[in-house]
Amino acid sequence: MTYTVFSNVIFICTFGETTNNKLTLHCSKLAFESSVANYLNIKNAQNVQAVSQKRQTVLTTVAFGDGVLSTKDTCIGSEICAELWNPRSPHVDMGLDGIEIFTNSSASYHELRKADHRVNLVKSATTKSGGIYLFANQKGCDGDRLYYDGCAMIAINGDIVARGAQFSLKDVEVVTATLDLEDVRSYRGERCHPHMHKPYQRIKTDFSLSDCDDRCLPTHQPVEWIFHTPEEEISDSSYRPEDPHELCGRLFTTCYMASENSSEDTRNRAKDLAAQIGSNHLNINIDLAVKGILGIFSMVTGKWPQFRANGGSARENLALQNVQARIRMILAYLFAQLYLWAQGKPGGLLVLGSANVDESLTGYFTKYDCSSADINPIGGVSKMDLKCFLQYCVKRFHLTALISILDAPPTAELEPLTDGKIVQTDEADMGMTYSELSVIGRLRKISKCGPYSMFCKLIHSWKETFTPSQVATKVKHFFRMYSINRHKMTTVTPSYHAENYSPDDNRFDLRPFLYNTQWHWQFRCIDNEVSSFTEQCDFIRLYYTSFTIETLHKYCTHTHTYIYIYG
Repeated sequence: MTYTVFSNVIFICTFGETTNNKLTLHCSKLAFESSVANYLNIKNAQNVQAVSQKRQTVLTTVAFGDGVLSTKDTCIGSEICAELWNPRSPHVDMGLDGIEIFTNSSASYHELRKADHRVNLVKSATTKSGGIYLFANQKGCDGDRLYYDGCAMIAINGDIVARGAQFSLKDVEVVTATLDLEDVRSYRGERCHPHMHKPYQRIKTDFSLSDCDDRCLPTHQPVEWIFHTPEEEISDSSYRPEDPHELCGRLFTTCYMASENSSEDTRNRAKDLAAQIGSNHLNINIDLAVKGILGIFSMVTGKWPQFRANGGSARENLALQNVQARIRMILAYLFAQLYLWAQGKPGGLLVLGSANVDESLTGYFTKYDCSSADINPIGGVSKMDLKCFLQYCVKRFHLTALISILDAPPTAELEPLTDGKIVQTDEADMGMTYSELSVIGRLRKISKCGPYSMFCKLIHSWKETFTPSQVATKVKHFFRMYSINRHKMTTVTPSYHAENYSPDDNRFDLRPFLYNTQWHWQFRCIDNEVSSFTEQCDFIRLYYTSFTIETLHKYCTHTHTYIYIYG
């Protein structure tokens, strides 16, 4: 039995009694509340005593450094969480050196679409050179923005033969598989070549994992791993309350905070959705509070700001929008603290935020508005993924009220209506669509693109939609807004880490919050590329009538040029 301690979780891999090189392997995770030291003092003493009574072990040498455990019938090595994800993982060299069993006491946090990647890594670890892989993963929340989803598994020669549950709430979960070491050796006999590197130091032991009692023990066969879609990952397929509406009414209070700029359409959508999910829904008006705040300002300055639609300046227009947004935050916290008190019920409520990744990237939110809350469940998810989640809820849970919400243009409704209709939309204010922002956000975070490198990528991927000049305008606009508003991320509400494109300023996207917003050098490089491209297009436009299609194709291939033909 081997112990590996990680944070407040102990991972245990047990090698059971076997026959003819057949191993019964247990991969488990045990969470405990007492200290690790106390736990090990007690449990180690019990297990060592039990083992010593059955079989005496004499240690004659002590290895120093990265070693492996060598028994009479096999060899066992281990690697840590991050090493499995590295391009040169230790299991590669260990496999070539004859190690047959690999253990990994991992701490791999959950992300959407990550489970299949994790499984593929474990399968790949034993596909090329064979072997048995024991993967144990932490589960639960450690008080941070992360959640560890478990998914312990056992693999042999590229196949998963046993697996644990994802998002299990059990303190202890044991995954067992019976495997034949001869399968590993025959698999390696067809594939592996002699290892040319320095061999691992072996800690030799005088006991064997094989015994003579289980000669007919059957081995485990590969299992099919069914992966969840991102939409299924955020839903609980096993939970079935008797009355979900009653449960939602006890836990969830929704509040539509209308102003004179709110439309009847959005009011009705909120009301219909609240009725379908069963939330305790409130409908209030914030105009009185807005006028009170502006009245204080007017008493001091003698000025009363106006919206742009009423002749006000851009500064006045923005300030009036921010007042509405911030008053909604104040009222949300007031009702969270006192609404249950007003009903004669004990306790209080948590305020949930609603800003998403795309809004955080561009700073398209007000400091201390709906982005400020106790926790933001969707703060690490992009708008496009959120739309997919809503579509899934329509199909899976029959929440038809979401259909009109999906079809409606995203809007903050902070500016005056025209004939009762919305004139302000989020995408118009941001200068780009949420679909474009989703692409830009992934390039910035995952592909590590700055302005120039992003432009070079987008002129190819967006060539069917935008000219290079238009791509340059969008890229420069995004980075200008990103750099101006990056400071907002330092105060944003903690959110659940759901994807690797997250702009989380706490851990996953540690960037400055003070930038030179002009980006002189990068934008100049973009302008030079656009000018060069324009010159090439002018040359082709001038002479294309004298070129054959074949000649144009050769020219463009040689100069890496794209042709845009108008009219």
